[in-house]
Amino acid sequence: MLLLCSVLLLSPWNAAAWGTRGRYWLTDAEGLAREFDGIGAVSGGGATSRLLVDYEEPYRSQILDYLFKPNFGAALHILKVEIGGDAQSTDGTEPSHMHYENDENYFRGYEWWLMKEAKKRNPNIKLIGLPWAFPGWIGRGENWPYNHPDVTAYYITSWIIGAKRFHDLDIDYIGIWNERTFNSKYIKLLRYTLDKQELQRVRIIASDNLWEPISFVMLLDSELREVIDVIGAHYPGTMTVPSALLTKKKLWASEDYSTFNDEVGAGCWARILNQNYVNGHMTSTIAWNLVASYYEDLPFGRCGLMTAQEPWSGHYSVDPPIWITAHTTQFTQPGWHYLKVDGHLNGGGSYVALTDGKGNLTIIIETMTYHHSACIRPPLLPYRVSPQNATFYFNGSFSQLKTLQMWYSKLEFKSGNSTLFHSLGSKKVCEGVLTVNLGLDEVYTLTTLTTGRKRPFPDPPASQPFPSVYKDDFNVRNPPFSEAPFFADQTGVFEYFVNTSDPGEHVFTLRQVVNQKPVTWVSDAKNTISVIGSYKWVNLTVSCDVYIESKQGGAFIAARVDKGGIYVGDANGVFFWVFPDGTYRVTGDLHGKEVLMKGLSGVRAAAWHRLTLILKGSKASGMLNGYPLWENVTITKPKNGWAAIGTKSFEFTQFDNFHIQAS
Repeated sequence: MLLLCSVLLLSPWNAAAWGTRGRYWLTDAEGLAREFDGIGAVSGGGATSRLLVDYEEPYRSQILDYLFKPNFGAALHILKVEIGGDAQSTDGTEPSHMHYENDENYFRGYEWWLMKEAKKRNPNIKLIGLPWAFPGWIGRGENWPYNHPDVTAYYITSWIIGAKRFHDLDIDYIGIWNERTFNSKYIKLLRYTLDKQELQRVRIIASDNLWEPISFVMLLDSELREVIDVIGAHYPGTMTVPSALLTKKKLWASEDYSTFNDEVGAGCWARILNQNYVNGHMTSTIAWNLVASYYEDLPFGRCGLMTAQEPWSGHYSVDPPIWITAHTTQFTQPGWHYLKVDGHLNGGGSYVALTDGKGNLTIIIETMTYHHSACIRPPLLPYRVSPQNATFYFNGSFSQLKTLQMWYSKLEFKSGNSTLFHSLGSKKVCEGVLTVNLGLDEVYTLTTLTTGRKRPFPDPPASQPFPSVYKDDFNVRNPPFSEAPFFADQTGVFEYFVNTSDPGEHVFTLRQVVNQKPVTWVSDAKNTISVIGSYKWVNLTVSCDVYIESKQGGAFIAARVDKGGIYVGDANGVFFWVFPDGTYRVTGDLHGKEVLMKGLSGVRAAAWHRLTLILKGSKASGMLNGYPLWENVTITKPKNGWAAIGTKSFEFTQFDNFHIQAS
């Protein structure tokens, strides 16, 4: 890498390597291009920030600073959160603010807290809400949110109103239904309902799926086109479609990236941050997901901009995508405008240029190669990038520029010793001309702004496995969050509960609270389940008190659970069930089809019972209320997995005095 002024200097590489040259003119003399709307990330879709809240200080605040603090790390412009719907939405469930029709609680979950923490660091950050699923009462018995659009519009509007009333959060944008069918009647009614509640400032994004058919329908339906402010597409591959452009609406990659956060993930992110605009005219790109704060063996492990999946140790990692983000976010703001440039480099790669219209200019250049920048989706067609020099000519209001600050990243794939967001200081612009030698897999920012910063915190604590001995009696009078630490709900919702009917030791419990099947995003398990611990666990003892509230119910504890997230319905493991008809069952799967042992237990509803599951090698045994109930059941698979608690179906059941001992 070498910067040139008015005369090309000898590069540290062979001169033949720089055979490709390009000249690029930057001017605002003929007006500006599209307005820039910002770079963001998604928390949710689902439960991707679940473990973040369980970090102790100062590590939790450090993670939040890396994500949201201006001129520090990723400095995100946009935070998009899931509107919890009580159903599985990729890596877990997120609780609804209205489990039931007559129920409203705007303190469940952690998205409210996360939005407030983001606003605390950046008051100008934009907030988006989007549902993946809906509580069952919305569907009125059907797995569909549009049969009663007035009910759904009321439910979503209540979430927006609650955000303001209880948390002083102004939601800027609202979506329809993540990656599922849109309904024109519902979208129009949502706009009407928002306006009726004096929420005209809240803009509608549709349809968080593909460019079509929403764009085509908007061209045919002028009323629909009027109420939609942004067309949001997922994983567009940096391309748009003619019908989307014809709508004259803002075009966003409203979910993108979703790639393992190593150097290849950083290359993917660098490429699409530029090329979503260069190729597809998209003025915002939003990463799924914000922070990989969920158990890594759940689907799409470590597909966040950074990783924070060990609250028990305090360990986290600031991964390369954080610093790739900074190349854009620390030197631009929503409301800036792109310059009218082609954006393609002659030797491959791309560049964008943005201005605030007040004399400031930022140029971001990327030269990501094909093998080092593939995102998880869609497939990337082969292309070539070669070393090159790029000469920029500054005209219009930029003709008098004398210097630009330079920030530089170089992704290394053999040594792993990447250079990330390194300041190269001030560089001279000679008579309106600046030439930069560009290598492969590099990112440059050239900017008039001098506010860029990279001052990392000291290293966090070292990585540690989940504790081999863990207890939770759930005796928390005023819990800061509705969910108990480290439990990751996969179907159903498990919340702290005050059991006022029990004057004894079970006043404070954990309760499964979803009592009907939600309007789902994927095929949820028919049983509720929450996992915890280390996926590597083999030999362990799990104990828990259970209280089955319904005579039609049932409860279980489990070990070696091998699947979660969108695959939870196919989970195998060792499941110890008890039922209020006085029977028990041991199964090798969550569905309960592979029966390993069954018999009588004497368990009844509305009474506390203590279950203990013991796994050693290929043998499993179970105890009830401290006495052996079944012994020496042979286990052939799976070999390892999480511990878990759960219920037979969507029913009220309480859990208490949870204990794990692994060896």
